[in-house]
Amino acid sequence: MDLGAAAFAVAERSVTVIESAPVGRRYHRILLDAPELSARSRPGQFFHLLCRDGGGAGPYLRRPMSIWRCGEGRPLGFLFHVKGKGTAALALLRAGDALSVVGPLGHGFRLDPAWRRILVVARGVGLATLAPVTEAAAAMGIAVEAVLSARAEPDLMAAEFAGGSGAAITAVFDADGGSEVARVENLLRARFAASRPDAVFTCGSNRLFLLLQRLAAEHGIPGQVALEQQMGCGLGMCFCCVRQVRDEQGKVVNLRVCAEGPVFDLQAALAW
Repeated sequence: MDLGAAAFAVAERSVTVIESAPVGRRYHRILLDAPELSARSRPGQFFHLLCRDGGGAGPYLRRPMSIWRCGEGRPLGFLFHVKGKGTAALALLRAGDALSVVGPLGHGFRLDPAWRRILVVARGVGLATLAPVTEAAAAMGIAVEAVLSARAEPDLMAAEFAGGSGAAITAVFDADGGSEVARVENLLRARFAASRPDAVFTCGSNRLFLLLQRLAAEHGIPGQVALEQQMGCGLGMCFCCVRQVRDEQGKVVNLRVCAEGPVFDLQAALAW
C-alpha cells in the first residue's frame, strides 16, 4: 500500500482551527476543520503553514509541518515543537481562528499488506511524523512496536504517538542514559532476535537513523526514513531542501526533500 502523494492540484486554503493546546513542556498541537484535505492526506506527507503573529506581520516564510493526524472523517492535525517565531505564532492560534495551509505535499510512507510486524524508532517531535503510519499499519492488521526517545519523561508524548493503534512502546530517555546509541543498539538487537520485524521506520534523530540504517542492513530488513529539512517554498522550486541520496544504481544524487521526499528508502538516504 502506497501512503505517498495523491494525484490532485495543491492550492492555498484557509481553514478553521477547532482545537489548539499545549502538549507537555515544549510542544503544541492544533486540529483543523479541513475534512477534504484530511481525507486526501497520507502518512509522511506535510503541509506548508502560514505563521502570522498577532499583528499579521510575520514570519514571512511558511513552515513545513508533518501531518500528525489525518484520514476520512477526522480533523487534520499537527504536533510541533515550539522553538522559534513561526511555531510560537502557530501556538497562539485559538479555536475559531483561520489558518492558511498549502498541501498535502511530498511523498509519504509505503506499507506492504503482507507485513505482519513493523518497528518504529522516533525521537522528539519525529514521533508526530510517524504517528499516522503507526495508525495506518494497525488498520491493516500490522502489529507495531515502537522505541521512542526523549530528553525526559514529560517530553515523551506516548499517547499522542500511539493514538488508537495499540502500539507496544518502549521509552528511552536522556535523563537516565537510556537513549545513548550503544544502549539503544542493544535494545534493538534484542528485539530483532526475539521477533524480527518485516520493516523499520524512523524520524527525528540523525544518530538513531544511522544506527537503524546499519542494523537494518546487517539483518536484511527494509526500512524508510522521513528526513527533516529546512524548506523555502515547499513545492520544489527553490531547491532549499536538497539532500544527497543514493539512487537504484548506488550513485549519489541530489534530491529535494519536499518534492522527492520527505520519505526515502532507509539505505538510500545519506546522513547530513
